[in-house]
Parts: sequence; C-alpha cells; structure tokens
Amino acid sequence: MKAKKRNKIWNYIFWIALIVVLFSSSLRVEVFGFLQSGMLKLGLFNPSVENIEKTTTPKNYSLSLVNQNEEQLNLSDYKGKVVFINYWATWCPPCVAEMPSIHQLYQKLKNDKNVVFLMISQNEDFTKAENYIQRKEYEFDIHRTQGKVPKDLSTFSIPTTYVLNKNGAIVYKHEGMANYNSEKFVGFLNELKNR
Repeated sequence: MKAKKRNKIWNYIFWIALIVVLFSSSLRVEVFGFLQSGMLKLGLFNPSVENIEKTTTPKNYSLSLVNQNEEQLNLSDYKGKVVFINYWATWCPPCVAEMPSIHQLYQKLKNDKNVVFLMISQNEDFTKAENYIQRKEYEFDIHRTQGKVPKDLSTFSIPTTYVLNKNGAIVYKHEGMANYNSEKFVGFLNELKNR
C-alpha cells in the first residue's frame, strides 16, 4: 500500500514538474502552438468570410515597412492588389499555431501578382522573427513597421489579420488565430481579385 502511495506522489510530482518546465521554458510557445494548430486542423477556428465589407471606397493607407532583406516598402505601393496583412510574434502561441496555414495559403497564391502577403512581426528583436522563419522554412517575407501605423490598421491583439481590397479598403479583420488555408478563404481572396 505504501509503494502505491509513493508512486502516486511521484506521479503528481512528475506532472507538476513537467507543467512548470513547459510554462517556464522557451518550449512553451512551441508546445502550445502545436496544440492550438491541432485545433485549427480540426476546423474549430475557420475564419468567417460571410459578413465581409463590400465597400469600394478607395483608401490610401501609408504604412512604412522593412523586410528581412532591409528593403523598404510602403503599403500604398500595393494599390490595385489584394493585400493580406498579419500581425504576429514568435512568442505568441496562437500566432505560431496559425502560421502553417498562412504558409500553405501563401504557397497557393505566391505566383499570383494580384495578391500580396505582409507578415508584420511584433518582436522587439526582429532577428528572432528572422531566425524563426528560417528554422520553419517559411518562404514568405516578413516585415517590421517603420514609423506610425495608421489607426485603422493598428491592433493591441495578436494575431490579427486584415485583408484590403484592390482599392485599399479594409474588407476583412480577424483577431485571434484562424485556419486561412480553407477553400472558402481562398475563394474570398479570388473574388476580391476579380472585382
């Protein structure tokens, strides 16, 4: 009986120690991101595109960005294109969880000159974002903001995703993780392209 009790105590100690290690180590983001990506694959977090904004009012947002190659660009350069903007960080488990679906979406549309992906890192140390993208072998460019972010495109929550139509108007905004590699979302982007 004492041996069973001792084993039960050691079992509790093991699980408590494992939880402490996961919450206090750099593995926390990867582990929770992995668990959350499982929920995405089950279809629990598909983005809703039913109630998208149908506005055609032209907007000309000025948002200065620098990519991992130190190339400067501005959001206003992409007028006439559909723009997918995602704010993310390496320390954010939901960001890590949705990143594979964004990469799959990017793979489907990377040769389409009418769709642009702006993956905006919120890491203070941009090299961490660069290292993460290289390690995961994601092919899209990543960016950091330079200067002021327009009020309509700023967020306190990550991940946050915006989609701008060809006129530069925001037609989609989603706070939180989502599976963007769905037929509905690809169809939504294609519809925007063809308007």
